[in-house]
Amino acid sequence: MGERQSRRQRSTAETSIGISLDVDGDGQSDVSTGLPFFDHMLAQLARHGGWNLSVEASGDLAVDAHHTVEDTGILLGQCLREALGDKRGVRRFASAAVPLDEALVDVALDLSGRPYLHYELDPPGEKILGDPPFDPQLMEEFWRAFVTSAAITLHLVLVRGRNTHHILESAFKSVARSLRDAVRVEGADVPSTKGTL
Repeated sequence: MGERQSRRQRSTAETSIGISLDVDGDGQSDVSTGLPFFDHMLAQLARHGGWNLSVEASGDLAVDAHHTVEDTGILLGQCLREALGDKRGVRRFASAAVPLDEALVDVALDLSGRPYLHYELDPPGEKILGDPPFDPQLMEEFWRAFVTSAAITLHLVLVRGRNTHHILESAFKSVARSLRDAVRVEGADVPSTKGTL
């Protein structure tokens, strides 16, 4: 198996982002987006996904965090797609439900080559305290941008939960464990009757 890594830059009038991803890492991360809660979630993705991940992002946070969160999802998805290449030998499908205290989010995904997001999380809605506070609605935008650029199918369904932080972190940990399983190489062929993903 070759090195499954990617390094990309993306700059717009709203954001400037650099990401380095090693899918077969050991869970190390160095993340700085100007949004401490978002940094924490991306670090969870790296730790529980077994990735080495570096994210350096600056954006127009004085306007809104939306651009930074969405553009990070776009670039991270591009990095994952590039790192996986033709996906030869990967398991492809995976699911996980990782609890965080009272919260549980069920995740299923497919490295399908077809972008689709089913997002059924409905946290209480209050902003997560921090400097600056984080709007939980932005997580749907992150996951949509990520799956579109990565060309994967992802379903997230809230089973139960009351604490917004716990719900969102359960989602990130569940996606991370699912991705860790789905990208595992266990054969030599592309896992599709079409011969391509």
